Amino acid sequence: MGYYDQNDENRYKVQKGNRGGYFLVGIVGALLGAILVVVAISNFDILPYDVKPNENLQAADERADQRKNQGNQKTIAVNVVSEITKAVDKAGDAVVGITNIQSVGFWNERDAQQQAGTGSGVIYKKEGDKAYIVTNHHVVEGASEIEVTLTDGTKEPATLKGSDIWTDLAVLEINGKAVQKVAEFGDSDTLKTGEPVIAIGNPLGAMFSGSVTQGIISGLERTIPVDINQDGIVDWHAEVLQTDAAINPGNSGGALVNLDGQVIGINSMKIAQQAVEGIGLSIPINYALPVIEDLEQHGEVKRPYMGIELESVNNIPGYYQQEGLKLPKDINSGVAIMKVVPNSPASKAGLKEFDVIVELDGEKVEDVIDLRKHLYNRKQVGDKMSVKFYRSGELKETTMQLSGESF
Repeated sequence: MGYYDQNDENRYKVQKGNRGGYFLVGIVGALLGAILVVVAISNFDILPYDVKPNENLQAADERADQRKNQGNQKTIAVNVVSEITKAVDKAGDAVVGITNIQSVGFWNERDAQQQAGTGSGVIYKKEGDKAYIVTNHHVVEGASEIEVTLTDGTKEPATLKGSDIWTDLAVLEINGKAVQKVAEFGDSDTLKTGEPVIAIGNPLGAMFSGSVTQGIISGLERTIPVDINQDGIVDWHAEVLQTDAAINPGNSGGALVNLDGQVIGINSMKIAQQAVEGIGLSIPINYALPVIEDLEQHGEVKRPYMGIELESVNNIPGYYQQEGLKLPKDINSGVAIMKVVPNSPASKAGLKEFDVIVELDGEKVEDVIDLRKHLYNRKQVGDKMSVKFYRSGELKETTMQLSGESF
């Protein structure tokens, strides 16, 4: 072992006659050497056993470490089950596709049916042989027929139970025989900014059905202006959750889910501007629940009704505020009554055309949106409501009992 030396051969020849003694010494030496080797090995994790010519021990050690790491990589097992996959497993099959089918007329031909758009929906209830789905109003708006596609590909015709343009919610009914999964609703009031959430839906239709995107709650209690009749004037402020989970066309009506697999929002819209990225909006489920119940049971949302046509004072020219409405100069906000429906709650309370409402139940009313929010969010059918208003420059007050007719 080791390197070769000519002197070793000469010594062997001179001492040839004493072969037995040297043989015993050799055995003892070999045993001692073996012991030393075992001790040496025990002090090193890896022995550089393949040192190449002209290679130092450090380089050999590095190559040995590389082999050790490669060996470890081959034995790593990845556990793909996580809170996210569990949440998707729990809620995913309750998210369905919605197809809006509309009649299209042609010259000298009978009306034809054509797909006008697609969206998503959430199965929230199964009762008897029926199942109920919540989606967005704008997903089913104008439909002559509605088709629901379950996650297994089963297609079911749907009946529109009710739809509400103000909250952008709608409820559908289908045959529940093939429905295997119903979503569980969570509590959107307990959400925290930064909390992880998952969006499930069908962006761009059937091609990407059941898509899952992950994000966080980016903001709570956001208010987004909504122009209901597309006249350029804001009619309502939608109260929504903000998330950076990807929401694209076709995701509307789908589920925003927490890590417990509970639906905490109905995805509704996305701010789509060239300079904007990652702003998706979802209707909080606690806000949606009473609307869903009304649509399922009554086909519409039962809201308090005053029986007046309104105009925000700040949309009326200053000259007419003074000359037509006779408002004091320091009053430049409120809601002007443009028409009073006969026998309505407003008529019975003594309100008249050109009266200007400035307070409801002691709270200042800046514009039509303020009035609607107070009426829709704080009052119930049958409630009484105090109203302060200006008539010909004089501040007056009355009490109105609200009815349940449509606004």
